[in-house]
Amino acid sequence: MGFWDGYVWPLILIVLSVLAIVVPIILLVAYLTYAERKVMGAMQLRQGPMVVGPFGLLQPIADGVKLMAKETIIPSGANRVVFIVAPMLTFFLALVAWAVIPFDDGWVLANINVGILYLFAISSLGVYGIVMAGWASNSRYAFLGGLRSAAQMVSYEVSMGFIIISVLLCVGSLNLSDIVRAQQDLWFCIPLFPMFVIFFVSTVAETNRLPFDLPEGESEIAGGFMVEYSAMTYALFFLGEYANMILMSGMTTVLFLGGWLSPFAFPPFTWIPGVIWFALKVAACLFVFIWIRATFPRYRYDQLMRLGWKVFLPASLFWIVLTAGALIAFDWLPK
Repeated sequence: MGFWDGYVWPLILIVLSVLAIVVPIILLVAYLTYAERKVMGAMQLRQGPMVVGPFGLLQPIADGVKLMAKETIIPSGANRVVFIVAPMLTFFLALVAWAVIPFDDGWVLANINVGILYLFAISSLGVYGIVMAGWASNSRYAFLGGLRSAAQMVSYEVSMGFIIISVLLCVGSLNLSDIVRAQQDLWFCIPLFPMFVIFFVSTVAETNRLPFDLPEGESEIAGGFMVEYSAMTYALFFLGEYANMILMSGMTTVLFLGGWLSPFAFPPFTWIPGVIWFALKVAACLFVFIWIRATFPRYRYDQLMRLGWKVFLPASLFWIVLTAGALIAFDWLPK
């Protein structure tokens, strides 16, 4: 085996595989902002973006050019290195997590047997970028926003973890592809419907989206942890939030909605590629994200914490016991 075949060619394949995931995700992030404006416009009886390009389709590109052209202002009292690294970390983690998400049978960058643990690790690290941003800005408002966000994300990660344990009990594997294959006959959103609802609401809180956007609550803390950010540093936080929305929709699809599996086991639905079904399910979850934003008012912070610790946590713990009991009582343990 020569140097080219043994080292260079595999490295090129890995780089191309990474680009095949990262480039579409970045484009999706850009046009998710456009879709959100158009969908919310329709829900509020207005048009949304219509000026830049046909039907406003070039609006995300115009926004990106505008933000890149602006000056990045760093407060004089800020820690410059941490201030710059924080938004980069947030955006980077939102992309790195896609390494273990299966788009179709065999279409996964890293088909590791501990994919769920990898996602846990990446989602836990997401807190650091926000805390770093709040601290490095040297602003009371940014610091309060960072503390709020850290508490919120940690609170809802606990219930999300217990819900995922319920899914793992039904599958007997931590491999995300195995979790999808286990839903061949019945998607987990049906037998685990209460946990499916709690999981999705927790993902809304995890991504700091309305009605749980307390860390960015303009009326209470003047913009939250991003208050001192501008230009591309602000844009990276903005893009990171939308990338996390797509990631959480992908996780919901894999864990509860059958991943790449068709909802109908007969032609012509079985002829549609699995990656198309995966994309349609992710799009449906993203639509619900936008729908929730256009519908619900913001929670108070005490209501947010009460929901996480006094409702979701006991419910998810109870469901683990119920699931384990049912699997043992009816001999449904995965072989």
